[in-house]
This record gives sequence, structure tokens and C-alpha cells, in this order.
Amino acid sequence: MERATFGAGCFWGVEVAFRNVPGVTDAAVGYLGGTLENPSYQDVCSGTTGHAEVVQVEYDPARVGYDELLDVFWRVHDPTQLNRQGPDHGSQYRSAIFFHSPEQQLAALASLAREQARTPGRIVTEVTPASRFHRAEEYHQRYLVKHGRAHCAI
Repeated sequence: MERATFGAGCFWGVEVAFRNVPGVTDAAVGYLGGTLENPSYQDVCSGTTGHAEVVQVEYDPARVGYDELLDVFWRVHDPTQLNRQGPDHGSQYRSAIFFHSPEQQLAALASLAREQARTPGRIVTEVTPASRFHRAEEYHQRYLVKHGRAHCAI
């Protein structure tokens, strides 16, 4: 199994999108990229920790490639919105690809260049090394499924 981590706004809908990809064996929501050790949802929502809301995807590379996961990432959010998605705003909602290897970094940068070539407006997605993933509180895991919803309403 391999791991991929993406920030694309509120993590609830992003988690569902990745869980529905054949070859993805798990997707967990959490926080990454900040300075506070063991942040809570309230800490991250304060906008002072530097963390992004992310989805960490575990996948079988024999069944789904990293490039396919990048395609899902681009489809599930607007990468031209700086520190926001829809009604959610703050640096915790930033667009980000957190790479786990040099190969992922190269693939992410190439994917970003392809996406920018076909996207009006400047893409603000950051491509940065993955740091420690902090799993979000259990009530956030599979949040939409637990509440009988297929997607977030914006």
C-alpha cells in the first residue's frame, strides 16, 4: 500500500470522493502542515496553527495510480481559490498536495502544470512535503456517511 495526502477545503466531501475510487483501501480526515502538536478541530479552525484540513489516502498502486488520485483532487475543488472553498475560508481550507516521495513530488508538479494549462485563473495549490499527519477526531471520520449524506451542500 502507498499513501497520498491532499488538502482541498472541508475534508468531509473530499474523503467521500477518494473513498469511492476503486483501489483506495482507506481514507482518513485529519490535519497536516502546522506547528501545534496534536491539534484539535477547534485549534485548526482558529487559523493560528498552520494546519490544513486534509484527507490521507491509502491506496493499492496495482489498482489505482497516483496520477488518477491527482485527477480526483483537481475535480473535487477549485484550486484557484486562495485559502477558501465555497463558504469556508481560512488557511486550513487551502489547496495543497502533500507529497510522500520524490516520485510523488514530480508527479504532483507535472499534474499542476497540466491543470494550470487548462484552467482559467492562477492555481494557488501548494505542493509541499508531507509532515506528521494528525488524525481528526472520530466524529469527523466518515462524517457524511454517518449523517446519511452523499455530499456537502454548498
